[in-house]
Amino acid sequence: MLFTAPLKSNSIRIMLLGSGELGKEVAIEAQRLGIEVVAVDRYEGAPAHLVAHRAHVVNMQDTEAVLELIRAEQPDFILPEIEAISIDALFKAEAEGYHVIPNADAVNKTMNRKNIRQFAAEGLGLHTGPYRFVKTRDELAEAAKEMGYPCVVKPVMSSSGHGQSVLKDEEHIDASWEIAKEARGDASELIVEAFIDFDYEITMLTARNETETAFCEPIGHIQRDGDYVFSWQPMQMSEAAKQKAQAIAKAITDGLGGRGIFGVELFVKGDEVYFSEVSPRPHDTGMVTLITQSQSEFALHLRAVLGLPLGFTFYGGGASAAYKASGESFAPVVDVDESLFDANSFVRVFGKPESHPGRRLAVALVFDEPEAALEKARRLIEKVSDS
Repeated sequence: MLFTAPLKSNSIRIMLLGSGELGKEVAIEAQRLGIEVVAVDRYEGAPAHLVAHRAHVVNMQDTEAVLELIRAEQPDFILPEIEAISIDALFKAEAEGYHVIPNADAVNKTMNRKNIRQFAAEGLGLHTGPYRFVKTRDELAEAAKEMGYPCVVKPVMSSSGHGQSVLKDEEHIDASWEIAKEARGDASELIVEAFIDFDYEITMLTARNETETAFCEPIGHIQRDGDYVFSWQPMQMSEAAKQKAQAIAKAITDGLGGRGIFGVELFVKGDEVYFSEVSPRPHDTGMVTLITQSQSEFALHLRAVLGLPLGFTFYGGGASAAYKASGESFAPVVDVDESLFDANSFVRVFGKPESHPGRRLAVALVFDEPEAALEKARRLIEKVSDS
């Protein structure tokens, strides 16, 4: 492959649509290969803005605004890094010859839980739990009764747990209905899922470049309010379950097609594996790969985009712990105890320009056997604070 210098007429150029902490790591990997980076987000000073050659602020759901920017920048690759993007802009850009990663149809399917669940369960025949889609409060009550209590209620379009709830009984139907309105996306339709009595859930990071597929070691994780707080790698699981997880991950990523890394979320009960969701981009639980692998999920994503070989070395076990803001600030300060910086642990601070309660500001990373790494990560994250 021929590499270029940035800011030249012949530069290889990528455009990040979404410039949070995950996009920032992709931008850094691109910079290491001399690739020109254009970072786009809905607010100024987003993490990837800080390490890009050029930064833009637009309404990401404004089709014409996004298209105008794409046409002006002429990127070789467009990398959607968040869900809240105008899908029409991506389809139109692709029709004009721009290379959307992995492709506009895959982004469309995965940003909408209805699309991806029907594609996975009804189109590909993958193993999922029972589910129903509803649009009214009465339909929610009916679906919950059919699925049984407890059940999980999610907007068909949202992210990071916004609008998601566990509906425990009939008395809480109104509460779940109201929570769903907090979606970061479209709350006009909800998915009601039967509660699967799983042992644990994993992320199977799966990279593909149209000629090969590579799997990272399975990542275990813990969520609170639908958003990740801890992850570790590798998740201890039976070989039978691991093979099934990889088979499901390959089936869904082959079905979606294109290049890039996919975060395939799965529920595991014994040797049984259930498909849950998939994101066609680096996954927040995969930040642990910054310390466990020779090529992090971000490096693998870029390699896949460029069509480069996907080989890497898994160094060993590790864990990550997300730090979330405790209050509001327009100039947040993250206070990190120096004990987090030792031979086998470190912190990545994202540099977000504003904070509010629950917003992710940093991540602690630990290299050790998974159980010990997770215990240390839990302990260390308690030594971080913000103001």
